[in-house]
Amino acid sequence: MHTAANILVAVVALLHLYFLVMEMFLWTKPAGRRAFGLTPEFAQASRALAANQGLYNGFLAAGLIWSLLTEPHMGFHLKLFFLTCVIVAGIYGAVTVNRKIFWIQALPALLALVLIHFPH
Repeated sequence: MHTAANILVAVVALLHLYFLVMEMFLWTKPAGRRAFGLTPEFAQASRALAANQGLYNGFLAAGLIWSLLTEPHMGFHLKLFFLTCVIVAGIYGAVTVNRKIFWIQALPALLALVLIHFPH
């Protein structure tokens, strides 16, 4: 289960790196507007907010990557913290923006959180 948990933690980290790229660099581009269902005007007006949000997603990814690279005891606690942060952010986004956020962001983190509790 340890390997499966780490793979899922890595997937969650990669998702957040993807969110970083979409929000910081592609928000006003056709791919970013299509992914988030934005008009060109709204994308331009909200560009700075999206970049800020992307930066936070990068911090979540960095923490999850750190949790995979550090010694097991500390790694477990880092995974616990950063996965919980992702779950809270995903639930908040699902409630305030779009329910789809739960399935894309919170559910993978929730599954990873469950898996890290299984014995090695």
